[in-house]
Amino acid sequence: MPRDPASFRDPAGHVYLRDGKVFRSVLPAGVAHYRAAKGSGFLDIATRGGRLIEGREVDPAVLHDEELDAVHVIQHPRLDFISYPYEWSFSGLRAAALLTLDLHLDALPHGLTLSDASAYNVQFVGPRPIFIDYLSLIRYEAGEIWLGYRQFCEQFLNPLLLTAKTGVAFQGWYRGSPDGLSSADLGALLPLRSKLDPRIALHVLLQGRMQRSVTAKRTSIAKKIRLSQTALENNLRSVRAWVAKLEPLTSRRTPWQSYERTVQYTGEERAIKARFIGEVVAAAHPRTVWDLGCNSGEYSEIALSSGAQTVIGFEPDLGALEAAYRRAVTKRLNFLPLALDLTNPSPSLGWRNQERLGLTERRNADLVLCLALLHHLVLGRNLPLAQVLEWLVSLAPRGVVEFVPKEDPMSEQLTALKPDIAPEYRRETVAGILRKLARIEREEVVTGTGRILFAFVRA
Repeated sequence: MPRDPASFRDPAGHVYLRDGKVFRSVLPAGVAHYRAAKGSGFLDIATRGGRLIEGREVDPAVLHDEELDAVHVIQHPRLDFISYPYEWSFSGLRAAALLTLDLHLDALPHGLTLSDASAYNVQFVGPRPIFIDYLSLIRYEAGEIWLGYRQFCEQFLNPLLLTAKTGVAFQGWYRGSPDGLSSADLGALLPLRSKLDPRIALHVLLQGRMQRSVTAKRTSIAKKIRLSQTALENNLRSVRAWVAKLEPLTSRRTPWQSYERTVQYTGEERAIKARFIGEVVAAAHPRTVWDLGCNSGEYSEIALSSGAQTVIGFEPDLGALEAAYRRAVTKRLNFLPLALDLTNPSPSLGWRNQERLGLTERRNADLVLCLALLHHLVLGRNLPLAQVLEWLVSLAPRGVVEFVPKEDPMSEQLTALKPDIAPEYRRETVAGILRKLARIEREEVVTGTGRILFAFVRA
């Protein structure tokens, strides 16, 4: 039973995986806090409210081969897909931040507080955030401050402020610094008008100065600060109200956020494409579909309505990603759109390059959609056609790929100012490579410009 590679920092317990099941040990260091949380009834309340992942105690002997010191063992349901904060949309990170604050506010009347504020304590079921770390809920001692406040700022508030106040996407910065964005760094990036905001002065600039001038004396003084429960709750509510109103800077529109409305399909062509996707998905009965280049989620929604249980979407354009997340929330779809450039996907990061797994290591698709994307990768990003198709087929046993010919207006835009370096990019070559890698079940021309859909089954 391997321990999850991300589960090693907490002395209170660890997570193990076996046969699709997830087990969490509770070690002696975490027993008192866990029993207090369980005895308060809050774990059941938060689970019923959908904020906390389900968990039930099982015989500790299940982990005796791995952890003889386990006093309790909790079994959790295994989530369909693990994602990370640097892959979330702005609205997704904001929703995770609000969940963390709401859980903390709800826990305090039950005599509990959060020991930390790691964004990695949150995962998503569709677009809905859910808290997964039972051992972060600990007993609240009257007068204590929230020790996780700085971490909340670095992993939630500061990345959101970076995008809200400067228009710079937080995802790339966050991926390069998985522990988050320090207040000192954010303070150096913010425009002057933002620094005049009293909330930013308090939560960013002051904290940044403290980070730059930490001394043993100041640390000792900070440990002696006392804060009433009422004051703590008021502070949390104040931060929550602020976070809830943050929005991405709207002065910069992204190229693809209106693509669904402007793409050059006739009504009949759109219907043909939708029917093709729906029929392929319905015949496959996939549990998980990956929609590569999902844009605002139109075909992800069709996959779900055709029988897919969940869809994970990947989209590099952050405006389109926001539209996809809003679609998932508004229509209550089991659809999680994530920020990802497929030419530079998330790598394995952290301790021993195993703490946060790369995209390939999390591969779980039963069917993959690659719609109106192949020409971007080959013609726009100069990737070798054969390698792209080989990689695509490796992602799932079934899939649909759309071929957009060079004569199509969208392809012409990609190649207008560059020489033709992909002479092999033709319908016949695409079909020939696919046939070497998989069986083409069906194909259909969907537009007058010659766009073709291929449905394949891996050989």
